[in-house]
Amino acid sequence: MKVYNSKEKISETIFSVKAENKSVGFVPTMGALHAGHLALVSKALEENDIVVVSVFVNPTQFDKKTDLEKYPRTLKHDINLLKALSKNNIIIFAPSVKDIYGEKIKALNIDFDGLENEMEGKFRPGHFDGVGTVVKRLFEIVNPDNAYFGEKDFQQLQIIKKLVEKFHLSIHVIGCEIYREESGLAMSSRNERLSLEQKNAASAIFKILKTAKEKFASQSAKKVTDWVVKEFTKHKLLELEYFMISDVKTLKPINRKSNKKTYRAFIAVFADEIRLIDNIALN
Repeated sequence: MKVYNSKEKISETIFSVKAENKSVGFVPTMGALHAGHLALVSKALEENDIVVVSVFVNPTQFDKKTDLEKYPRTLKHDINLLKALSKNNIIIFAPSVKDIYGEKIKALNIDFDGLENEMEGKFRPGHFDGVGTVVKRLFEIVNPDNAYFGEKDFQQLQIIKKLVEKFHLSIHVIGCEIYREESGLAMSSRNERLSLEQKNAASAIFKILKTAKEKFASQSAKKVTDWVVKEFTKHKLLELEYFMISDVKTLKPINRKSNKKTYRAFIAVFADEIRLIDNIALN
């Protein structure tokens, strides 16, 4: 398995791969890989000749310095997990911050047609500028045919699709289903920081989302939202940051239900200082 730290070296390799008319899939990650990441890589392996997995903790998408510092970095373990999937068809790109940003670590200011101002954007200012900047840079280096993103970060998925549209990139962005633990908790690298008690409590997040979906079939968005807020007052280890029912295309909160629109419920919850997000399709 080849592991590259240099953008020049990996670009050369990918150029050679494409010269042989082989397809390239791409799974960008921040490392600390788990079964959810591996599911993305497995899908990419099924649909491409070669798969590039980037492992890069991107500093510009963290709004809190402490969150960046605490983010797990487990490259050796990540490599072993990927080797178990394929020794010959996966390329790992693990660049330094300097390799991606040069001397100036700064995010671009990108207009995503308002998608960046909803939900996560409201609570994490500048987050999607950082995401857009690093994904655009990685796309330029890797030049994949297909790129795979999990639906757990559904807003991010929509923003990446908008990025590709805005910059006229010939990359097919593929969203993949949320991979969950047995309890229903959405797989996340942050889950490793949860205590057993917190993890047990966090299993309520998906249960509440599923009930919210059932209620949405016959109740207004306001009634469903009020019910969710009330439910979280019963969970002492969890603090609800937001629950929103939004239009899938615009990500704007719903005003009145329409049979012509598709909706999704989004949630962010704190277990102590650990922030967990999830979402569910409603119709």
